[in-house]
Amino acid sequence: MNNNIQSIKGMHDYLPEELFEWNKVEYLLKKILLSYNYSEIRLPVLEKTVLFQRTIGSITDIIQKEMYSFYDKNKSSITLRPEATAGCVRAVIQNKLLYHKKQRLWYYGPMFRYERPQKGRYRQFHQLGIEVFGLSEPDIELELILLITRFWSTLGISNLLTLEINSIGSIESRIKYQIDLKEFLKKNKSILDQHALLQLEKNPIRILDSKNKKIQRLLLNAPILYDYIDKKSIFNFNYLCQLIDQFKIKYVINHRLVRGLDYYNNTVFEWKTNFLGTQNTVCAGGRYDTLVKKLGGVDTPAIGLAIGMDRLILLIKSLSLFNKNNFITDIYILFSVQSMKLLAISLSEEIRNIMPKLKILLEFQPIHFLKIFRNIKKYSSHIILFLELEEVKKKTIYLIDLKKKHKKKIFQMHVIQEINKIFYSK
Repeated sequence: MNNNIQSIKGMHDYLPEELFEWNKVEYLLKKILLSYNYSEIRLPVLEKTVLFQRTIGSITDIIQKEMYSFYDKNKSSITLRPEATAGCVRAVIQNKLLYHKKQRLWYYGPMFRYERPQKGRYRQFHQLGIEVFGLSEPDIELELILLITRFWSTLGISNLLTLEINSIGSIESRIKYQIDLKEFLKKNKSILDQHALLQLEKNPIRILDSKNKKIQRLLLNAPILYDYIDKKSIFNFNYLCQLIDQFKIKYVINHRLVRGLDYYNNTVFEWKTNFLGTQNTVCAGGRYDTLVKKLGGVDTPAIGLAIGMDRLILLIKSLSLFNKNNFITDIYILFSVQSMKLLAISLSEEIRNIMPKLKILLEFQPIHFLKIFRNIKKYSSHIILFLELEEVKKKTIYLIDLKKKHKKKIFQMHVIQEINKIFYSK
């Protein structure tokens, strides 16, 4: 019987080699966010359950089936965040960040939903989110599209993702639309699956998100939401499309596109890929101009998006976009006898002080010189510095260049100079 404790279903470990892709992607995205002058905000993983009940929508799958909610010692219902927009809105209201200010914020971290685990959909997943408060014109929508487009370009995956955009109008427009959509769907109830039938009475607009192919064929003849939205929403959407066209960004207008959370209005957008199967949305977002007021803040226009980092990394890994040689150690320091250990440590610290970007690995157990060459393939390193007792007495050490496959003796006083030639000379 195996008594080993396993990780929770749908929540898994991220191993060092996997994190090479994660760290590189995070670094590149943070650089771009900084260049657009967006500021980081860090939010709690736990929030009061009522926050999500008031914002996400009481009849969504997230509220009804997917949240990790429980009572704390004070008998208060709290929830592991299933998404972070609600928490960010709560934070800017609570900390009075919206008075006479516009805010461009970003955050990063794990989210939790009790879903059926599958490729690209986990119970613990990671998002990088961007939220902007106080800007009502389509210009900010363009800026977010430009920012994310720059990110895809920097990663070299622009041709793997398609931007879809739509306007879902105001809440009032959607109420009128839902009446007609509901009547259409009722006439075709025999085609609806069980999940769609449950949505039919409470929120039929969510059926537009169905992955059922029969329902998708049916919806080709259904009323189109765009025909119901107000003139101002149409004007802003058309203006946004003109702005995007000026920057020659490719996109598709998808009038069936709706977001899965109740707080969205007007412009919504998604970046999708054909390389991840059914879980094909990598980044998505839109406007939520009524949410701040709904949660007790001043009436503030707002827009946001979130990148599904797990899916993005899956896309990058599946296409082997990053050179794994970057995972190799730059310098491996070894010594022959125990008395050389402190000298080896001092040498490693000296190199780190002068060349902090180099990756240096220090072996703490002595090794015989010949053993290095018997097992040379196991050393994933560019060079090895070997401190051998007799050579150290002569003020020399061995430098073994594993890429060029040669070794030489160098004076200790020339170590930094030699390393500089190898790693930094053109």
